[in-house]
Formats: sequence, structure tokens, C-alpha cells
Amino acid sequence: MDAGEVLALGLGVTLPWRLGSQHLDTSKSPHELHLQLESDRGTTFACGECGRSCKAHDFGEFRWRHLNFFQHHCYITARVPRTDCPEHGVKRVRVPWAREGSGFTLLFEQAALMLAREMPVLAAAREMAITDQRLWRIIGHYVGAALERLDLADLKAVAFDETASKRGHNYVTIFIDLDRRSRPVVFATPGKGKETVRRFKDFLAGHNGKPGKIAEVVCDMSPAFLAAVGETFPDASVTVDWFHVVQLFTRALDEVRKSEARLVKMPTAVRWAVLKAKEKNLTAKQEAALAELEASGLLTGVAWQIKEKLRWVRVAPTLQAARWRLSNFIRHAREKVTSGPLLAPVLTAIETVEKQKDRILQRWASTYSNARMEALNGIFKAARARARGYRNTRTFISMIYLIAAPLSGILKST
Repeated sequence: MDAGEVLALGLGVTLPWRLGSQHLDTSKSPHELHLQLESDRGTTFACGECGRSCKAHDFGEFRWRHLNFFQHHCYITARVPRTDCPEHGVKRVRVPWAREGSGFTLLFEQAALMLAREMPVLAAAREMAITDQRLWRIIGHYVGAALERLDLADLKAVAFDETASKRGHNYVTIFIDLDRRSRPVVFATPGKGKETVRRFKDFLAGHNGKPGKIAEVVCDMSPAFLAAVGETFPDASVTVDWFHVVQLFTRALDEVRKSEARLVKMPTAVRWAVLKAKEKNLTAKQEAALAELEASGLLTGVAWQIKEKLRWVRVAPTLQAARWRLSNFIRHAREKVTSGPLLAPVLTAIETVEKQKDRILQRWASTYSNARMEALNGIFKAARARARGYRNTRTFISMIYLIAAPLSGILKST
């Protein structure tokens, strides 16, 4: 096997194609290696539809960007025929080294996808010396093709949550398979609320899934989400995840702090001190701020103590213990919020928890860990990091699928 045959094999070139001329253009920086692929005169080619061997009708010249050859950019050029098939008419031949309609070889696109999974798209595009728009098109094609093959026949427990796709009120709702240990995302869609749940049901039905097979749904306390789940998956038990219970009181606490800060001087560093776990990651200033807050009699301190008592509920060892602790938490918290109107956000949070008490307690009856739901935040952060500079919600969703969905054989989506 000579050097030309080795190079042709590395390019994915098979009969009737062979490597013809080679030219290194040193007038450009970086240098460009141009490889010409040829076929013998009179060669027959497989029809792009049925594979039948047919004569060439005419030819068109195409060029593809290939992986760098050492430090040189590499381009492949070939005159690709159209065949005149008796059954399907005139069709362009499919070449083995590139997918139809792409200006890149399959090996180049494979390398681009691998980089995009591990680093921000802008950085990956610079590394490959292409624009980020062209890299997003590669990602979109392979993710879309692999997503069509996603089989959800065994899906029986899901969790979902929303995240802001950009600043403002642009959201994406993400659904995960609670039985998957890795790459759990099965659906992502723009927006939030009831319509996203309906879209998921349609997506599920279109991928061999059965809505009636969904036995458990984990979500937050959004009335829109809960109503949609009840309408769409009436046979599923609904669990309110603990992360959103804590988030509810954390937001209420922050509202109290902001309101009270307009009236009185707050301890230095109290803003972040009350948002952290009391026993973790506190700086010396934050520890001092909490001590001052507890001794001051400020209503922010009352709201903070209520939020901290949630930890006592969370560690309940059994469903019975959790029911008793949650009831006592609600009673204790109601007694505390009689201190003044500034605590109204906390009272609203208490009433929400009281209303959703049974769904919250389902956490202790469920066989699924709510840590999986909290892990959604890691998916959101990873997707934003990889999609840094993304242009729209569609590309953000493509990145979510690329790094966190079970899209097996994604590089075979040609």
C-alpha cells in the first residue's frame, strides 16, 4: 500500500473513488492542502435512492473542509455525478466521506461535535477555524437526526423544571428520565407552563412512549405545572421536589430583607449570609452578620430562622416523622409571622406549603431521589457554559440535548 492509498483510506475514500492530484498552497496562512478525488471515465454509480448501479448523467464540482493535515488546513474537491435512474430519475450521488448538503467531511464534523461537548461553542469554532454559525448548524443536524431515533418506550418517571434561556422572560423547560443515571434529558422545549407539559406528552407519544405508563412526575409548586400534570398524566402520582420548597422560603426571606433594609440598617454581609447554609462556607464577616441578626430582633432574622427550620423537616427518617415535622413546622412558622406585615412573603410561602403538603410528603414515599431533580441545575449550568454566546433558544436547546440526552450513535446521523 503506497502513501496515496493510505491517505485515501484515512479520508474514507472507497471505490469507485480514488485520490488524484495533491497541491499545497503556501501562499495562504495557514497553508492549505488541496486533495482532488477522481473516478475513472465510464464508472457507474449507485443511485442515491435505491442503490441501483447507474451511469452518470452529469457532474458538479464540490469542496469539503477536512481535518487539518499536520498544521495545514485540508480541503477535498471532487466532481460528483448525478445518476439517471430508471426508477427515481436524476439524483445526486452520495459520497462516502461527507453527508449530503454539508461542506465538511464526516471526520471533521465528528471532531467538531466532540469539541463542542467539552468546551464552549465559540472556543470550539475558533479551534476548528470555522464560524460559530457553521458549528451550530452541524450540532443542530446531528442532534435533530439522533433525537428522531430516541425511544421512550420504557419511560415511567419524569421530573421537569424551567430555566431562563437568556435575561428577561425567555424560558426553556427540561424533562428528565428519573431512572437514568447519566444523560437523563429526554425533552426540552421553549417556554414554561401548561403548554410545555402538553408538548412533552405529544413528544412522548411520537417516540414509542405511552402517557398512561407515566407513574410519577416530580416538579415544583407552580399551579400551571400541577394543573397540566393532572390533566395530561391523570394516573401519575405527583411529588413536589424539596429543592423548590427551600427555594420558596429563600425567595420570601430575600423579599423580607430587601423591604426591611429600606427602613433600618442591616448587618454588613447579611445578604449572602442568610442565603447560605448556616454550617457551610460562611466567611468570618457572614458569621458575624448572622450572630448580629439573631441578636437584633430584626424581622429578617425571623424569616431566616423559619427557612433554617426546614432542614429539620428534610432529615425526617420516615414518612410518618416527616408528616409530624412538617405539621409542626407550619404551626411554628405561622406563630412567628404574626410579628408584622413585612413578613407577608413568608406567610404566602407557608400557605403554599400547607396547600401542597401531601405532594411534598410524597418525597418520603417515592422510590426516586429528589437529588436527581436538583441535578437539573448542573445541566443548566453546563449547557450555558458550552453554549456560551448562543444566538437563540433553539441553539441552547441543541446544546442541552448534546451534553445531557441519551442520543446514542449521534455521529451516525448522516
